[in-house]
Amino acid sequence: MKIGIFDSGLGGLVITRSFINALPEYDYIYYGDTAHLPYGDKTSGSILAYTLEAMRFLISQNCGLIIIACNTATSIALRYIQQRFIPAYAPDVKVLGVVIPTVETAAACSSSKIGVVATAATIRSHIFEQELHKISPAMNIQEVAAPLLVPAIENNDFARAAQLVENYAAEFQKIDSLILGCTHYPLLKDCFQAALPSVNIISQDELMGAKLADYLKRHVEIDIALSRNGEYLFLVNNLNRHYQHVAATLFPGIPVREVTGITERAG
Repeated sequence: MKIGIFDSGLGGLVITRSFINALPEYDYIYYGDTAHLPYGDKTSGSILAYTLEAMRFLISQNCGLIIIACNTATSIALRYIQQRFIPAYAPDVKVLGVVIPTVETAAACSSSKIGVVATAATIRSHIFEQELHKISPAMNIQEVAAPLLVPAIENNDFARAAQLVENYAAEFQKIDSLILGCTHYPLLKDCFQAALPSVNIISQDELMGAKLADYLKRHVEIDIALSRNGEYLFLVNNLNRHYQHVAATLFPGIPVREVTGITERAG
């Protein structure tokens, strides 16, 4: 059984790298739904439908553990997938998200006021606020939607993205920590830190590798079922040159492939 990772675009590759850096011996399949990005401006119904399609695909690829490396999909679809879809469709498969590990890390910082910057859909769900308040009900949380960041990143317009970061950062008021609540945003964490120099930036690429290692240590029954050949496969359903370039930068020598159904084309 392999470890599957799903995202709508480039952000998931950054999280995948953190997994592979921490646990390089496992076999990974990454699937990016680049045909439908960005998810942040989609309806909840569309996000759920796209995420379910991805789950079916990764399960068909023999993934026994799947991480939804997309905060938007996690906020909208994870609970339904864990409680309804997986028990009926593939009860031996485990599906995890990226929000809870991030919230645990943020809460451990003991900040009195935490900011969250994320896509519009994630902010509408208030998932970070809800989960943080489960740990610390009195915590002061400020949420800011940043709907323009993912399109700028996916269009390789990092100059515009940097300017947008300054604009969004200016909306936060006296926060101690800032959660980058989208897996694309680690690509801009230096920009956020420059805009908010006294704020603790919580970037998911820096914590997810250790969180996965801890999860597998605590769930031996899952760990022993996972294959360890050090094989990595990166798939998307709409391939472009920018995506190829980013993948080649993060994972030199490993091609990204376009897949439609069961037909793949090397990039």
